[in-house]
Parts: sequence; C-alpha cells; structure tokens
Amino acid sequence: MKSLKFDLTDLLAGLMFIVFGLIFGLTSWFDLDMGTARRMGPGYFPLLLSGVLILLGLLIVAVSTRHEGEPIGAVAWRGMALILLAPVVFGVTVRGLGFGPSVFLCALIASFASVKMKPVKALILALCVALFSMAAFSYGLGLPYPRIGPWIPEPIANLVPNLSPAIAWVKGLFASAPPPPPPATGG
Repeated sequence: MKSLKFDLTDLLAGLMFIVFGLIFGLTSWFDLDMGTARRMGPGYFPLLLSGVLILLGLLIVAVSTRHEGEPIGAVAWRGMALILLAPVVFGVTVRGLGFGPSVFLCALIASFASVKMKPVKALILALCVALFSMAAFSYGLGLPYPRIGPWIPEPIANLVPNLSPAIAWVKGLFASAPPPPPPATGG
C-alpha cells in the first residue's frame, strides 16, 4: 500500500482555514441572530462566509495530498516584525504627525520587511504611497485627520500646499454636469 504524503504548507494552510471558519461560524451561529434569506440578520452573512472558508480549507487539504511539498523554510522574523510594527506606528503617530507623515512612516517601515528593498526605493515608495493616500483619503474623501499634525514645526508644515481650491474645482466639474436623461420607456 502506498503511504499518504502531504504538502505540509498546504496542509497547515487548509487546516488554518477550517479552524478559523469553524470559530467564526460557531460565533455567528450562537451569538448573532440569523434571520431569514429574505430578511437577513447580522449573523447570516458571517455564517455564509465561514462556510466558504471551511470549503476552501477542505479543498486546500485535499490538494495537499496530491504531492509532497518542500520543507518549510526559516521564518522571516524581520518581515513579520516590520509588517506588524508599521500599522502600530501609524496608529500611534497619526494624531501627532498628521495623516500624510504617518502614512509615509508606515509605508517606509513596511517596505523594509523585504531584504531586497534598497533605501532610495523605499523612500520613493513611501512618498508615492503617502501622496496617493493624502489625495484619495484626506482630500478626496475628507477624512477627519489633520494632514500635518502638531508635532511637525510650523515652517515645515507650511511647505505642504493647500490643495483645497484645486479639489473644489475638480468637484465642481462633476457637480455641474447635467443630469442624465430619464430612461426611455418602451411602448
């Protein structure tokens, strides 16, 4: 009889999916109201998602029996530590530094999780992420965080341009568009 061989990484990933699916499914089943398919309660959708998670886990476990995988390598402690540290730094500094500098710092820390990242590329990446985030979330969506916080000295804070007139102009372009015509009715 042929012995059963597993790809250990796929097996562990599938089992993790199954365990998390069971945890969330049981939590939504016992702690939240299900409702009906027509009038869903707060536990209906989490229960559906946990079922999908369990099915995916079972599928991954089944696929893990098809071939023997490579052994699990060393744990990337540096990457895990920096990826976990980045959002903590963002949360601690967003009110003091402001949204833009905090996103810059968060992206800079997270970019060094890869051993292949060079400092100049990390600075460019962090600057691009910070500029895009400020344009999208601070100017576009109007998040209530200050763009530049009180921890940054006034002369440096004044270097950030006030883009409010440009944003208002762009919003005006879309607001002044004529409404679409009503749909034509057949008949």
